[in-house]
Amino acid sequence: MPGLAVSIIVSAIAVGGGAIEERTFGRAIIEPLVLAILVGMVVRTVRGESIREEPGVRFVAKDLLELAVCLLGATMDVPRLFASGPQLALGIVVLVVTALSFGYAIGRAAGLSSKLAILVACGNAICGNSAIAAVAPVIGADREDVAASIALTAVLGVVVVLGLPLLIGPLSLSHYQYGVLAGLSVYAVPQVLAAAFAVSALSGQVATVVKLARVLMLGPVVVFFSLRGRGRTRNDATVSRAAVVPWFVIGFVVLATLRSVGAIPDTGAGIAKVVAGWLTIAAMAALGLSVDVRAVRRVGARVVIAVGGSLVTLMILAIGLIRLLAIR
Repeated sequence: MPGLAVSIIVSAIAVGGGAIEERTFGRAIIEPLVLAILVGMVVRTVRGESIREEPGVRFVAKDLLELAVCLLGATMDVPRLFASGPQLALGIVVLVVTALSFGYAIGRAAGLSSKLAILVACGNAICGNSAIAAVAPVIGADREDVAASIALTAVLGVVVVLGLPLLIGPLSLSHYQYGVLAGLSVYAVPQVLAAAFAVSALSGQVATVVKLARVLMLGPVVVFFSLRGRGRTRNDATVSRAAVVPWFVIGFVVLATLRSVGAIPDTGAGIAKVVAGWLTIAAMAALGLSVDVRAVRRVGARVVIAVGGSLVTLMILAIGLIRLLAIR
């Protein structure tokens, strides 16, 4: 309850701040989604970590966010989202594999151990903390390596959320293209939602679909490392099966299918959109409350170089894929 309460309070402050911005400037310069992250980070930095609040914050950031993603399926305009055709799906697979290879090479060149380089590469190429957490037990990673990679990924993920929209102008990106870029390059699902829905509903919907396609790559990647290091841990098979298709991805696909065939009416889609919106803002607040900006100083320069280099490489690959497929 303490963590749930503080997440709700931070969410209310973010929504209130967005309302004040609209009254003052005519529009929200910093969307409530992003504002919730920033306010949460400030609260965490000022107050420090609270053991009493941590379970509730984790519940909001993970479970409620997954429910929000599931509900977003009921709001999708499926034909419009797949306007680029099946080549985008193939491109996502190629991008993830390429980003993994480059990320691992950059990590090793920066002086990281093989296991830490794998964690950094997986976190960048697939889905941030979730990928790190899923791959870590399969490769037998040390807790220190897991903590270092997760800490920096969380902080840099927020930086990407704030900075990515600034590329729309210089790169002349349409909202559809920006959604693809956000889905391909931003680390975690909540960060993708914050970076994309703050720009437009279309960007958010496209980014969600592309990001979930990246998440699905986690299963094959975990299985690969499980087979590569078979016999290292007894829990490999369990981790692999659990990581193949997360429940919220299945729910998203089911609801999107029902919406596309008309089984979910406009009224139902509208309700799902509102509920998902509120849950997402709460999850963004919890995400901010989970980020310790001071953690960057503790992870070491080599990890910073590896994560930063992998991130830049991923963005270059994503932009290149958008241009190659002539996505409009």
